[in-house]
Amino acid sequence: MSSRDPKRFLRYLEAERNAAMLYRALAETTDGERRDALLELADIEDQHAEHWLAKLSEYGVSIPPAPTALAADDAALVARARAAGMDDVLARLEEAEGEDAGMYDDEPEALPTMPTDEREHAETFRRLRTEGSDELVHPEPTLGSGGEIDFGESWHRADASGKWRAAIFGVSDGLVSNTALVMGFAGSGIDRSVVLFAGIAGLLAGAFSMAAGEYVSMASQRDLFRREIDMEARELAEKPEEEQRELELIYRAKGLDRETAKSTAARIMSDPKTALDTLAREELGLNPDELGSPIRAALFSFVAFAIGAFVVVLPYLFTGGNLALVIAIVLAGMAMLVVGGAVGRYSGRGTLHGAFRQLIVGTIAAGVTFAIGRVIGAITGLDSATLG
Repeated sequence: MSSRDPKRFLRYLEAERNAAMLYRALAETTDGERRDALLELADIEDQHAEHWLAKLSEYGVSIPPAPTALAADDAALVARARAAGMDDVLARLEEAEGEDAGMYDDEPEALPTMPTDEREHAETFRRLRTEGSDELVHPEPTLGSGGEIDFGESWHRADASGKWRAAIFGVSDGLVSNTALVMGFAGSGIDRSVVLFAGIAGLLAGAFSMAAGEYVSMASQRDLFRREIDMEARELAEKPEEEQRELELIYRAKGLDRETAKSTAARIMSDPKTALDTLAREELGLNPDELGSPIRAALFSFVAFAIGAFVVVLPYLFTGGNLALVIAIVLAGMAMLVVGGAVGRYSGRGTLHGAFRQLIVGTIAAGVTFAIGRVIGAITGLDSATLG
């Protein structure tokens, strides 16, 4: 069908009518904020349908009667919602709305708000599914320093600055990699001074490499975050009403009633600076004040890697031979337990899980390189008795 053919409006009308009927049927299977959100979405679809009805009349196209029953697929969704609950259905609706999100992007006869409405529908279903389950108890919201709603969920606030991530994983990488390196040289039976030199060289090379990689990674991440915030600022300037509506939907999905969400969004949007800060936090998940410092992250990474790598080098500063090897193994094992526990706690997998995983992985890496060093030492004629 030609993009200029007004009969294309029939397809839009059918889609909007079916969607409105589906959302109202689903609203009857649930209650609370989910019900209110579904009914609100149905009202929006009705408004879209009214627009296409007007367009069809304007172009003299015969208007079909409104449907009186759900389509077979939609009826199956409603039956599933009644039998198994809304979560699976919301996931399917999110997927479907995501697929249709661009249906009005190239339609010159669509209302300016319609493309945004369609994209917001998918986001609404996502938030209802992940944050608005019927069993979810919503904490009492408070207004944050940037104007954003704070629901007290501190457990999922990310370390956007990257410094603690760089520190924890830097120590871990330095410890494992340099332990393996030093064990390989020690296993070959080579002189203590060479083992010490290899350990220090590995420490410096790894620390500089980690710092450079962290700097590039953090700088790229910061550029991306700034670009997203700049894009949000442009949308806020060009389409403030749509952004306010989107903020309302976000707060509705988080558990605020319709009037509270509406008044809160309006209050926030009255100040452009606060509005941008809040949209960045709530929509993008970013804290504009903490986008991360590439230099700071690089320094943290350098120092952290060096600390981890230094553990196994330390004994060789004072002694050599089997004594230095045993002390190095003991220190490395203890450090792996501590660092692995910190990694496990940071990642949410548990302190004991992280500690023993780190110890096992580090032991395997060090054991393999030590064995390889032994083989190379034997092949090259190095005598392990000459250690130290």
